[in-house]
Amino acid sequence: MDASIRVPVPVNEPALGYAPGDPERRELKRTLERMASETVEIPLLIGGEEVGTGDLADAVMPHDHGHVLARWHRAGPAEVDRAVDAALEAWKEWSRWPWHERAGVFLRAAELLAGPWRARVNAATMLGQSKTAHQAEIDSACELIDFFRFNALYARQLYQEQPRSAPGVWNRMEYRPLEGFVYAVTPFNFTSIGGNLPTSPALMGNVVVWKPSASAVFSNYLVARVLEEAGLPPGVINFVPGDPEVVTQAVFDRPEFAGIHYTGSTTVFRNLWKAIGSRIASYRTYPRLVGETGGKDFVVAHPSADPEALVTALVRGSFEYQGQKCSAVSRAYLPEGLWSEIRKPLLETTGQLAMGHPRDFRNFLCAVIHERAFRKITGYIDRARSSEEAEILVGGGSDDSTGWFVEPTIIRALTPDYEAMREEIFGPVLTLWIYPDDAWSETLDLVESTSPYGLTGAVFARDRAAVHEATLRLTHAAGNFYINDKPTGAVVGQQPFGGARASGTNDKAGSQLNLLRWVSARSLKENLNPPKDYPYPFMEKE
Repeated sequence: MDASIRVPVPVNEPALGYAPGDPERRELKRTLERMASETVEIPLLIGGEEVGTGDLADAVMPHDHGHVLARWHRAGPAEVDRAVDAALEAWKEWSRWPWHERAGVFLRAAELLAGPWRARVNAATMLGQSKTAHQAEIDSACELIDFFRFNALYARQLYQEQPRSAPGVWNRMEYRPLEGFVYAVTPFNFTSIGGNLPTSPALMGNVVVWKPSASAVFSNYLVARVLEEAGLPPGVINFVPGDPEVVTQAVFDRPEFAGIHYTGSTTVFRNLWKAIGSRIASYRTYPRLVGETGGKDFVVAHPSADPEALVTALVRGSFEYQGQKCSAVSRAYLPEGLWSEIRKPLLETTGQLAMGHPRDFRNFLCAVIHERAFRKITGYIDRARSSEEAEILVGGGSDDSTGWFVEPTIIRALTPDYEAMREEIFGPVLTLWIYPDDAWSETLDLVESTSPYGLTGAVFARDRAAVHEATLRLTHAAGNFYINDKPTGAVVGQQPFGGARASGTNDKAGSQLNLLRWVSARSLKENLNPPKDYPYPFMEKE
């Protein structure tokens, strides 16, 4: 573990603009056309081998759900066991590789993703997860590239942390990979999370069984192929899409289970935690539980807030990628005076947002991910439409005839604890609470206590005392807190991401804190001049 070896100093990958006339725009459009015209078959990847089960599921376009992009094989218990066995076999060598050799795989993957694979992975994300070119670029290209590059630096920094040594003693700290395998459960909404959750433990010498979301198998499979081309040895990361309950049950039944790296719903993570706890005596070691879960993210505006900046933050923060970000603005607290000023531009801008197919680059947002999400989101809208505690100010329409489209919608809550102010919706719905101008302090209490989540939030104010008060009062309301900025778009190396409360274990993806969870430290003491007799000086006669 030679921490003196340096890695290239990482810088955040610049986002390409895809403006008319740009060569990357032409390449991306060609790639979209080609990939949309194909229907590929996606196998499991176990121990470096393609594995078919014959149990096939369709990957469809959310914006054109009759269009099948791919058919993917679902893993069953036998394939999960095979993946675990392959991982444990790979562990014997991978866990002993020098850290810089492991890092070299992911640094190579970053270069492949930045170059020849960029258009393919972005196009898969656009078609399979209904992202615009910009949203795909900042996700499946820039953020994932950043994860690969910055994690290598953070690993070196972690290995450099060594204890002091007293005279005649040499103390060392060894950061061992976990004994067993890690289970990575990744979401649909960020291809970058799909790539980071299995690779950050692997960087630290662990081996992984990776279950991607059924709604992101297409793009995640390409990420697995990038890793393969980058030189990742067979069995280190095993790609096993399948029914979540079936795959998870088989994983948790193995005594070698050493940890879970999860992003998804709060309810599911709590159930996983319970299932692990009920089996705790069967595991060889206490598993590491790392999860980033739900959010009910807020913007709270002071009467001194800049109106134009606030409107832009609400529109972008709420409706980019259809509000399907853990960090998306879902509730906002606005003072009456400022509301009267921004009401018209906010509602007009929201009503004018273009929605449609991601291959039409004029669109600002596309479709929600699947029918279940569509039903859940429209359920909140329908209840608001008929409720005496809420009113729909703009939007509220939906259409699932071709794709799962939900109009960007703004609801005004007439009670501060209305359900759309409390519960995670995960769609293009923003709910507002309008408070009296002189109720700033009381409103901060509402922000802090209304929702069980604690992921992201923002304060808008030009009054510095108000910024200071909100920052202190909302200490535990958000793990990522923003001042005069939307609470989305955390950048690797700049804003390590994660929250607490019902939002997860706050282990900060994209930081050394996350990598620390995937090692088990061993202290080594070497006595360079050991004593030769047992008596101590105090035992001598006067």
